[in-house]
Amino acid sequence: MTRHWLLVVAAAVFEVIWVAGLKHADSILTWLITFAAIAISFGGLIHAGKKLPTSTVYAVFVGLGTVGTVISEMIWFGEPFQWPKIGLIALLLIGIIGLKIVTPDHEHPAESGGDTA
Repeated sequence: MTRHWLLVVAAAVFEVIWVAGLKHADSILTWLITFAAIAISFGGLIHAGKKLPTSTVYAVFVGLGTVGTVISEMIWFGEPFQWPKIGLIALLLIGIIGLKIVTPDHEHPAESGGDTA
């Protein structure tokens, strides 16, 4: 796994933090953490999108963020555990892993010195 894919995963983790923050922030500190998480999350996403296929990066980012948000809501915020949700999360993860497997790990030709014409 390249460092750019690791950056996508880290950006998705920060996405989970800011999504939870939007719902649960109730003080200046928690709002500051939420805004910092937004900046870090989108900064990582933008940086990774410059080196990897943007469509796949975005799909992986959103998918992992969705999985993380649903699981964190169940673990930390009292959302009821439901097997259908777990099954759908598993299906989503299969799709994310599949996208990652079929997406080449090389940089865009224009940025790696290749000819685009």
